[in-house]
Amino acid sequence: MRPLFEPALVNDVFGDPGLYADFRDERRALLFDLGDVSGLVPRKLLRVSEVFVSHAHIDHFVGFDHWLRVVLGRKPRVAMYGGPGFIEQVEHKLAAYTWNVVHRYEVALTIDAHELATDGSGRRARFSSLRRFVREGEESWPRDGDVLLAEERFRVRAAFLDHDIPCLAFALEESVHVNVWKNRLADLGLPTGPWLRAVKRAVIAGAPDEMPIEVQWRDRNGDHVTARPLGELRCTLELVPGRRVGYVTDIRYTEGNLRTLEALLAGVEMLFIESVFLDAEIGHAERKNHLTATQAGSIARRLGARAVVPFHFSPRYEGRAAEVLAEVQAAWRGMRED
Repeated sequence: MRPLFEPALVNDVFGDPGLYADFRDERRALLFDLGDVSGLVPRKLLRVSEVFVSHAHIDHFVGFDHWLRVVLGRKPRVAMYGGPGFIEQVEHKLAAYTWNVVHRYEVALTIDAHELATDGSGRRARFSSLRRFVREGEESWPRDGDVLLAEERFRVRAAFLDHDIPCLAFALEESVHVNVWKNRLADLGLPTGPWLRAVKRAVIAGAPDEMPIEVQWRDRNGDHVTARPLGELRCTLELVPGRRVGYVTDIRYTEGNLRTLEALLAGVEMLFIESVFLDAEIGHAERKNHLTATQAGSIARRLGARAVVPFHFSPRYEGRAAEVLAEVQAAWRGMRED
């Protein structure tokens, strides 16, 4: 099964937090947190269509400048999402520079900034290079529950957690995944190829069986084009639940946070979660409003996560990453052995 997106940490476990979700078949990516992103080559940064910022501590937002320098004049639009005060934070970043020529760039950049309040309300504003990134178009941002972004094939949900300040956790969810049975295609005398994307989209959208699907392919005998009704092609497909990925960073270990995470991420396939300190330093973790490795693993166990990927290790453990990872795994495996 080829998933819709492939998630990976932006940096190693000691670097700034960040998750890059690559939609390989769409030349598109989502970015969760905007800390040090210098490890992402320009090609990857240019693929980013949406950025989701958990909170604006420096290690989660300092990469804004590097990202902007890469995409400016090369990408037309990006949407950004954050918590309380996020629109002003984006505005202040942009206002730190002098923009006397940016309006002449051949490719104009628009940043659509979305701000979520702790009461569930939202607002949004636009910043365009054509108008030297002056804030404009501010309006309310209507949403459906905890959903920040919903498209045909996936959605992003979020919930506030307590880090002594509000901090967003995110769920990236594929709506449904479509498997293709190659042997059944062969029985119909059809090849695989890019044309299958139209079939998948039609099935997900609930299109009628009569809908014609154009099939194109090339072989040693030349180019071929035919049309088949969607109903004939359905037997070659299998619909299965889509991939669900969670991203959790910078939280306190409290029952309130755990209940919020259960509502957002119960049964998640893959959980990316901060694991800043070893459990021997739990007092220090509490003072810093962060998780220990044991706490991170126990959260993964409580959520029923099928896989857990820890990150955001304290630099005090340089050379000891295996200890942190082992502690996370030991707490998580308690679920697997029950």
